Amino acid sequence: MLTMAACTTAPFGSKHSYLSQIIAPEHQNTVFHWVDVILQQTRDQRVAPPRAAYNFAMPMAAGFLAANAITQDYQEPYGIGRGPINADPEIAYGIAFANAAAEVFQQPFLVEKSAFLKRFADGEAKSQAVDWGKKVARKVVRMRNDDGSESSEVNFYLGRYQRRQDALRWRPTGTFYSAQPGPAFGSFDRGLFPGHGKIKPWTMSSGSQFRAHEFYDPASPEFAKEFVTIRDLGGADSQIRTADQSEIALFWEDGPWGVTPPGHFIYIAMQVLQGRQYSFIEQARHFALIGMTQCDASISAWDSKYMHDILRPESAIRQRASLLGNKDSRVKRQKNWRSYIPTPPFPAYTSGHSTFGAAGAEMIALIQGHDRVSITGQSPDLVIWPQLRDIKRSWTSLSQIADENGLSRLYGGVHWELDHSQAMTAGRGIAKHAFTTMFQKKV
Repeated sequence: MLTMAACTTAPFGSKHSYLSQIIAPEHQNTVFHWVDVILQQTRDQRVAPPRAAYNFAMPMAAGFLAANAITQDYQEPYGIGRGPINADPEIAYGIAFANAAAEVFQQPFLVEKSAFLKRFADGEAKSQAVDWGKKVARKVVRMRNDDGSESSEVNFYLGRYQRRQDALRWRPTGTFYSAQPGPAFGSFDRGLFPGHGKIKPWTMSSGSQFRAHEFYDPASPEFAKEFVTIRDLGGADSQIRTADQSEIALFWEDGPWGVTPPGHFIYIAMQVLQGRQYSFIEQARHFALIGMTQCDASISAWDSKYMHDILRPESAIRQRASLLGNKDSRVKRQKNWRSYIPTPPFPAYTSGHSTFGAAGAEMIALIQGHDRVSITGQSPDLVIWPQLRDIKRSWTSLSQIADENGLSRLYGGVHWELDHSQAMTAGRGIAKHAFTTMFQKKV
């Protein structure tokens, strides 16, 4: 694995390049190249999933907006204006992308920009494109100033979401959150990014547009069923989880030190969409939509998480069972229970994994016009779960991929079933809304 000191991007063909795992050499292109740059940077900086999703959106959007302003193929709501007629749109894309990425990753990407520009002959088309790409990147960055993404805002509650006062209130149970090797989470009261759900979205009207409905009453039969299901299925020593379900739980874990769940679906999008007869500007639009909706999926999921403030299964099973008021005799404390995969340090409802997966899979399906795929995939990163080495999984539809990804969190014991089903509805809604409202073809 690359270290923080090794900041330059690994080239296509290197084992550290994500493209090397999935892209045939003849299908490599400018869009895939720059997406690979930020996927690697996400891994190397160990960016957390919601922040990774935020970081993906700005460069993908800036690159498309710079190129589209030159080609004038699609409508856009940001008022970018018309680019220089003679400028090369691919160069403008790369420069806008890199400069916007430099802002969100706090990494200048000087080596990457220099290597990219050397691919193109000097001349007016190049110089105009470079100037235009810089200009658009600056405009996009300014557009996102004060969008609520600053650490002083996302890292704290600041009264944006009120904590529950009943037995369902989220708290980390203890310091056992770890796997060998990694990841490990400390025990603290403030969850990850309590203010992330208040960030200004790219395609939604607000972070609450696709907010989940109320969680179950903890005294209800529905909650009792959830409790028993996850206790029996998702425990470290489960007797009913199958070998395939255990593999799925690890395959989709996508924890720290890797591409992250939103990055995994961008990775899948490149694998699925390579080799199609899309023009450069079409491909740029596709990945702008994918990146922007992964960001909005993170905002939507984190809005529901902190609005509802629901405890994780391990808290209910290990500590709170007797406080939930449920008369079902099966709802009882099991103090030595442990989730199969590490329980994340933030509220359960809804599932970020399921929201990312549903949004990503639905957007890919909308782009290609159908849900069918025939692909085999490996885990993009093996540093956390080396037992996945040489393990590959195959799928015949995008909805199958999204559902498997979301169910992995139930098999791992870290989510309730309702977390998954509500998140899938939200993710699909986010993708459909964006696809029908953003970047429509000019007539």
